[in-house]
Order: sequence, then C-alpha cells, then structure tokens
Amino acid sequence: MNNINKRGISQMREISKVAFWALIAFATLGTIDIKAQAGGSAVPFLLISPDARSSARGETGTAIADDINAIYWNPAGLGFLDYFDKNSNALGDEAGTIPYRQVALSFSPWLPQFNADLFYSYGTIGQFFEELDGTVAFNFVFMNLGEFTRTDQAGNALGKFTSNEFALGISYGTIVAPDLSVGFQLKYIQSNLTPVSATTGGEAGTGLSAAFDLGILWKPQDLGILGIKDELSLGLNLQNVGPRITYIQESDPLPTTLRIGTAINLVKDEFNDLTLAVDFAKLLVKREQNGSDVLPNSLITAWENPGAEWAFGLEYWYEKVFALRGGYFFEPAVLGNRQFWNFGVGILYDIFHLDFSYIMTIEENHPLGNTMRFSFLIDL
Repeated sequence: MNNINKRGISQMREISKVAFWALIAFATLGTIDIKAQAGGSAVPFLLISPDARSSARGETGTAIADDINAIYWNPAGLGFLDYFDKNSNALGDEAGTIPYRQVALSFSPWLPQFNADLFYSYGTIGQFFEELDGTVAFNFVFMNLGEFTRTDQAGNALGKFTSNEFALGISYGTIVAPDLSVGFQLKYIQSNLTPVSATTGGEAGTGLSAAFDLGILWKPQDLGILGIKDELSLGLNLQNVGPRITYIQESDPLPTTLRIGTAINLVKDEFNDLTLAVDFAKLLVKREQNGSDVLPNSLITAWENPGAEWAFGLEYWYEKVFALRGGYFFEPAVLGNRQFWNFGVGILYDIFHLDFSYIMTIEENHPLGNTMRFSFLIDL
C-alpha cells in the first residue's frame, strides 16, 4: 500500500506515477526517473503494447500491422484488412469473400510479485465495410493503478481509494493506392488518480484529454530492386498527439511518440513463412525544469533529447498453424537502459489465435525478468 498525504494532488501524483512507471517499465517507453528520462509525460499506459504476438517479436509491429491490433501499432494497417485470404485462414473455399471482422482481448496482472494490485486490460473489435471502403475498429484500454491510503497531516489513516486510467478509441484505415494505406485513430483519455475526498481543495484529481494517431503503411508490389516484389513493407505512426492532461492546477504532456518500422518477408513458400521486423520509436516530449514545450513545437524540439528505442524481431510460421517468435529490445542508458530478449509462440486453430510471449532481461534480478503475457484473437 502507499500512504498519500492529504496536502494535495501534486505529491500524490508524483508518487503514483513513479510507482506506476517502475512497475510497468517494459511498456514501450517506461523508466523510473520520469522527469529526466521519460520526459515527464502523463498516462504512460497508452504506450503498452497490447498483444503478445508483437511483444514476442521484440516489441515490433509498425510495418506489419496485419490484424486488428493494428489499431495500436499503425492504424494504416486496417486498410489492408478487407477480406479474409482463403490461402492463409482455415475458413473454407469461399473465405476470400468474407469481410474482415476480428475481436482481440488481453488481460495482464502487472508484476504480481510486488503485490501492487496493478492490472492492464485491453479489447478491440473491428470490421471491414465495403460502403466505407475501409476498416473501422473500436478499442478500450483500462489500467488499474492499485489501492492507496489517504492520511491526514498527522499520518492518521482516513480511508482508502483506488486509482485508474482508461482510453476509448475509434480507428479507420483505407487503401489509397494499390500498395499504400493510411489510417487514423481518435481517442478519449481519462486519468482518475484521486477522488474528491482525497484532496484538500474539494476537487477530484482527474485529468481529461483527447488525442489522435496518424499512420501510413506502404507495401510495394514490385520495387525492381534485388528482386524484391511484395516482400517489403514500411510503416510510420505518429501516436498520442493532443493537448496536455491537467490535474487541478498542474498539467503534463501526453506521450506523443513517433514510430517508424520496416519488415521484410525473408522466406515464403507452401509450408514456411519467415519475417524480419525492425522498429524505431522516439518520444516527442521536450521537458525541462520549468515545464515542457507545447505542441507543435515539441515535435521539433524533442529531437534535442538524446537517444531512442530500437526493436528487432523475427516471426516464423509453419503452415500458418504454428508460429515461433523472438526479438530484442534496446534502450540506451540515457533513457533507462532497458534491454531484454523476447520469445514467444502462437497457434492458429480455425478462427482462434492464441499467442504467448516471455521476457528475458539482460540485467540479473530485473523486475521484468520472466514476465509472461497472453493474448487472444478471434476471426468472426
């Protein structure tokens, strides 16, 4: 449990954010020293990758984005989700005429060995609409931050309360050229750090904001270079662009992030399918001692911050039934020095996809070591 002084929301917010970042450090951005390393952005739960499949590839997915989880990695990927491919799904001979409709679910207790009552849950549903010439998807993300004890200035317990954060999103992706798609996501964000009873000013420590993501995905059909035809894809996703989130009198920027990724299909035949993916991620938040730059200035000034994240991953499918995955995530020391290997497997049975991932950290006794994740996807 955590003891939060009644004097105001500011101290509580810093304590809860530091604890939160420490416990979910394997999110795409997290570090413990939030002001110096992570730029001091709010609502970091927005940067948690939702699916075990992409996580097992070392946290890569910007240039792949080939299922409904594209809503997180790159909404432009939704544009290529039009009709099921009868050659890659066990849906019968007429599968090529069935519009895409998928549901993805994920639930994870965050580092239960710390007994912090944190958990993350995620769900999305999407479908291709011929009338819209694209795919529409909805998602919901919920992060429970645990239970806190409210005290007075003498340290006497005055009761308990829970904190949580959530986001609601709607996405759309469409093909604008035979090998090019674009997509966007609009999201509503709410951070409930304290109720009215836990503050001295009679105001709830609740922050509200809205943001958008904008993505583009290119899958060239024939480059004419080194014999490459339809094996390569390139993606870009600008995430969480929106106004600061304010708690009573203090505000923090959203975790605006630029993701750039590439993927190449190294082997593809009747039985084997091997893909290599590489992702780059840069936090576009410029924060200093006296505050942070506002948008759109921070999209430029944030490049003065040193370092960025890199991720590398492989995915191998055998007969589109069983998958083996592995990857490596690297973060320079100036950003927190998180480095770990990811491994995972996947099974496709009829309309059901089950994926598993496992983290093996480079540093011994790291809190992320031996972290396991599961996710579930259904082709409806």
